[in-house]
Amino acid sequence: MTRASTIPALATKEPGAEGCAHPSRPAERLPTAAARATCAALGLFAAARLLGLAVLAGTAWATGHRPLALLGRSWDSLWYLGIATHGYGRTLYFRPTVIHSDLAFFPLYPALVRAVTTLTPLGGGAAGLLVSWCAAAAAACGMYAIGARLYGRAVGTALVLLWGLLPHSVVLSMAYTEPVLTACAAWSLYAVLSERWLWAGTLAALAGLSRPNGFAVAAAVLAAAAYEVWRRRGRKVPHSLWTGAALAPLGWGGYVLWVGRRKGDPLGGYFTVQRLWGSRFDLGHGSLHFIRHLLLHGERFVFPMTMVIVAAGVLLYALLVADRAPLPLLVYSGVLLLVVLGGSGFFESKPRFLLPAFPLLIPLARALVRTARARPWHATLVVGALAGLSFAYGAYLVVIARTPL
Repeated sequence: MTRASTIPALATKEPGAEGCAHPSRPAERLPTAAARATCAALGLFAAARLLGLAVLAGTAWATGHRPLALLGRSWDSLWYLGIATHGYGRTLYFRPTVIHSDLAFFPLYPALVRAVTTLTPLGGGAAGLLVSWCAAAAAACGMYAIGARLYGRAVGTALVLLWGLLPHSVVLSMAYTEPVLTACAAWSLYAVLSERWLWAGTLAALAGLSRPNGFAVAAAVLAAAAYEVWRRRGRKVPHSLWTGAALAPLGWGGYVLWVGRRKGDPLGGYFTVQRLWGSRFDLGHGSLHFIRHLLLHGERFVFPMTMVIVAAGVLLYALLVADRAPLPLLVYSGVLLLVVLGGSGFFESKPRFLLPAFPLLIPLARALVRTARARPWHATLVVGALAGLSFAYGAYLVVIARTPL
């Protein structure tokens, strides 16, 4: 029995969950079986994304575009590649209240791209795609490990497959930062569930260096650490817990303070940079105003789809709470969802901001596994429909709509 199993709120398992040895299996064969199951889940994820890329490439070629250019050098990718090549310092002035500075972009992803271009002959766009694809694979392995630990290997596999078939999963194949954040988050949360506090804190710090909403990982680690301290009241708390909790917010907080110091306002400088990009947390006022405009005047297909995806995220979070999911997963997903609901600016990007919130898919993964066991063909049709939506919508977003992601 793992130590995490002593924390009911952090690691509740169902019969058949990962780590429950079958009496007829030799103990030494379990790691091999687990590795095979992980490879199978990763293979399904890779197949889903490769098929999606094939559809996107066909659409791009049919419309006279280059697929790799669209994937590696679109929108925010250009900002990250600029930072990787030249460092920080680029600012675009549109009007006094709209100033776009590259200080809005966190440093981990461009640092990884810079490392790849230094160590290999790859150019910036190819290096960015390599980093994103490797990070997406690492994220898939991490979320499989969480799903298998809590609910069994079948749920872990379904969780990875569903993540690869989300409407916005095309972003996982682009030179964007969501795969890096999700990889750090998944393995940090897995470390929390197994009480490896130093790993949890270190990975949370890296997540905080990857994206503005990366502080959600630190919030999850701190909440889990606080619960563990409360649970152990009157008993000794290990030093690794205190160290991990202290490390968790350092990445996000360190970068925010560095930008603030550079802008002459240590506590508010970074948020000023974001506000001049049009991004701020206003308790959802800006989003509600945009939705009102959308409902009254109509807009492109991307925006109604965004409303549906965000509403689905709220419903899935309610199901996650009703399922009494582990505390770190609830805190992590809840913070990401709160940022999406309460933030304004770039309304069409909200589904992308939800991509790292993979725990929201756990209720669907469990339902899919139950359906597959009772009615396999029904599950096959559901997966096929999700794949069709994902591939077609991903190609539409990147090739045809050409909307900021």
